[in-house]
Amino acid sequence: MAAQPVPGDVVPFLRYADPFAAVKWLGQVLGFAPILMVEGENASLAHAELRLGSSAIMLGGVKKDHLGMVTPRAAGGVTQGIYLVVPDADVVWKRAVAAGAEVVMELYDTPYGSREFAVRDPEGHLWSVGTYRAGSWEG
Repeated sequence: MAAQPVPGDVVPFLRYADPFAAVKWLGQVLGFAPILMVEGENASLAHAELRLGSSAIMLGGVKKDHLGMVTPRAAGGVTQGIYLVVPDADVVWKRAVAAGAEVVMELYDTPYGSREFAVRDPEGHLWSVGTYRAGSWEG
């Protein structure tokens, strides 16, 4: 039985030119695990849901539809970023660098108590990764 959504859950959704490669990269580098993979036409990946802890993201292949979504590389820039909370930023930093992620911000300690960095995935999506979670966000 699938978990029921909780009001206030935020689930980013992204488009990738190569969604299968994105699922692999997001798993190896950031630790996401696929929970749903829906095959599309011609053995494409129409929709995927990936989980990390209590959070999830959705992704799919780039297509011409009413949303008009493209990859950041195709758009020529980034219009959003995702902040990923992790228990050990150093571990994820090492995996990101080893995977050849484009470093946007080196690993550092912030004045507000987080250890964090920012990278772009192979298609240009911006991922900030760190240990910060201000107070209790629980309702």
